[in-house]
Amino acid sequence: MFSKLPTNLMSQPRHDPYAALRYPGYLAYMVGRSFFFLASQMQTVAVTWEIYQRLRPNLKDAAMAMGYIGLVQVLPMILFALPAGQLADRFNRKSIAMITQWVFALCSLGFFVLSKMDAPVAAYYVLLFITATGRSFTTPAVSALFTTLIPREVLPNASTWNSSILQLSAMVGPTLGGFIVAAHGTHVEGPQTIYLVNIGLAAMGFLMFMMTAPLVKSDRKEPVTLESVLTGVKFVFKTRFLLATMSLDLFAVLLGGATALLPIFATDILHVGAWGFGLLRAAPSVGAIIMALFIAHMKPWNHPGRVMLQAVAGFGVATLIFGVSHWFWLSFAALVMTGACDNISVVVRQTLNQMITPNHMRGRVTSVNFIFISCSNELGEFESGLTARLLGPIGSVLLGGVGTLLVVAAAILVFPELKRLGKLHELKPVDIEKATDETLLEKGN
Repeated sequence: MFSKLPTNLMSQPRHDPYAALRYPGYLAYMVGRSFFFLASQMQTVAVTWEIYQRLRPNLKDAAMAMGYIGLVQVLPMILFALPAGQLADRFNRKSIAMITQWVFALCSLGFFVLSKMDAPVAAYYVLLFITATGRSFTTPAVSALFTTLIPREVLPNASTWNSSILQLSAMVGPTLGGFIVAAHGTHVEGPQTIYLVNIGLAAMGFLMFMMTAPLVKSDRKEPVTLESVLTGVKFVFKTRFLLATMSLDLFAVLLGGATALLPIFATDILHVGAWGFGLLRAAPSVGAIIMALFIAHMKPWNHPGRVMLQAVAGFGVATLIFGVSHWFWLSFAALVMTGACDNISVVVRQTLNQMITPNHMRGRVTSVNFIFISCSNELGEFESGLTARLLGPIGSVLLGGVGTLLVVAAAILVFPELKRLGKLHELKPVDIEKATDETLLEKGN
């Protein structure tokens, strides 16, 4: 019966949703990165919960303190991301990833000591600054490393699994952190336990990165000059599709992020305590995992730019629902929806970035992307804390949801070509001197 099928159908390769996971080096990489990301998420739960509980008697000061957590982390990322990208393109990315695991472990030990000493909150901000500095060098190296562990044709599938597995860590991390905090009678014993666990996770991450074996090496290393450092910036701004996807994500999450205020919502609005806080922190990742698994098993989008615009709009709507909800499970569902929508945006942006960026430039272009992401996440936390101080937590979230929808409308006007972005798996690396968005448009348009 199969002999009667059309020849062109019989010759089409089957879509393999697990293609990237079949490469041992990539699998070790993902396990190591998951350990690191799991520890980062648990650290966020521990630090934000401990600081909020200490400052809770003054709600306005506590809300502003949540914002400062984001601000103090975004500053080193802005300062060091571009040099870190240059470093990732000139030196061994695997070695950088291994070294930064120990930096994170030392910072976790530092948080444990500060908590034991009942140190001033200002000391936590200093250590958060150091931790974020380490992340500034970790992210470009780690993000560029995975592209050397698999063949080029597997990159789109790997980008989807990157998002899926990291979101799994982002779901387990806050949930586990919330339960650890809730299992202890005081607001310090739980965070102290988390800090010690994170030291072990960083050590395991180190071992996993040690086991990776790159298949592709960059054969072009440019001298360290101001021009070479800024090459990633030049590439992004010259390729409007990259600029469009990064800008859309930046301003949407910057205005629409509500996660910075979750300690307030869990404690004083939804009244669900530490365990509820952990579940709320994990909710976006639940949605992201569901969406990532769905994306991995479906055929590539014909119109990824349009899909991204719709997803960001959905993120804004979900944020509004969360803002008006006083029922825990509706709030949880709204956050699940934000994670599902955000994951679509992440997959489109990351796949586009990896597919069109030459390997020898991936560290620097990734560092620019990292700046955009950091500004959206950490500055978004500062914006949420500041507006919560002025408008209250509910007013802050509602303002952010409306702002996200306005960002989508603005993106359609400023980047109309985004709706014509071609299939991601068919894109080729772009020559920076000949970069033109015409090569990235849908064929036939």
